[in-house]
Amino acid sequence: MTDPRQSQSIFTRGAVDLGALAARGNATAAQRPAAESTPGTPAGANVIEVTEASFQQDVIQRSLTVPVVIDFYVAGSAPDQQFSPLLAQLADEGAGAWTLARVDVETSPRLAQMFRIQNIPFVVAIVGGQPVDAFNQPLPEPHLRQWIDAVLKAAGIEVEQPEDPRLLQADDAMADGDLDAAEAAYRKILDETPNDVVAESGLAQVGLLRRTDGLDLAAALAAADKSPDDLDAQLLAADVEVLTGEADKGYTRLVGLIRRTAGDEREAVRKHLLSLFTVAGPDDPAVAKARRALASALF
Repeated sequence: MTDPRQSQSIFTRGAVDLGALAARGNATAAQRPAAESTPGTPAGANVIEVTEASFQQDVIQRSLTVPVVIDFYVAGSAPDQQFSPLLAQLADEGAGAWTLARVDVETSPRLAQMFRIQNIPFVVAIVGGQPVDAFNQPLPEPHLRQWIDAVLKAAGIEVEQPEDPRLLQADDAMADGDLDAAEAAYRKILDETPNDVVAESGLAQVGLLRRTDGLDLAAALAAADKSPDDLDAQLLAADVEVLTGEADKGYTRLVGLIRRTAGDEREAVRKHLLSLFTVAGPDDPAVAKARRALASALF
């Protein structure tokens, strides 16, 4: 498991001995008066302040039940004011699915030393009493959400994906027929979140709608039937078949055309077919079947 921005992980700089941290925390807690040993944040809160004395209970023990994400910070610093609130917001949205544990490195220097922290922000996920991943630079919100989802999945927690407001905006623009706005919105999402399959599908749909805008669909299919070797006619007919819910026919049409063509023409058909696969998305059974047929036709 790695974070979306491939930030430097603590695990590239040696393992963190959480057992030593726990033992030290227990010893420190035992030496403190009872009135000082209990953190002020109520148990079960989504965001808690953690010290060396409370680390064993609030992080290690808690992580046996739910993932704990530790945010090492310096009070009043830019990350503390700008990035930490985003983490807290997402913890509240998680409604108890995970806990955010905040550690002030200036008041808990031994914890910072044990985690070999070189700069802040430094965020590490603890699952089942063990660290599973970390990053050490601010992440944009979409990447941070992806990272947290990966942590939850590592803990065996089913992740329900909320609707992305960016996608809703793009989808609304496409539904309203504003293809320019929809294209711009999908491209922006892909700039922020590369390889977002939903945005890739939306962008491919925009292309499909542009190619078939104002087209006499029946006439396009008839023209393709009359001219089986007319490349443009066949590509357009495949577009129509995908648009009208007969994608498997469109895929079959283009796979057959690939078998009958060579060189640049064959490559153009292959790229067009891949764009139609993107419209449906990678999990579509018809796409999986057509990909096998495409591989057979190419090799």
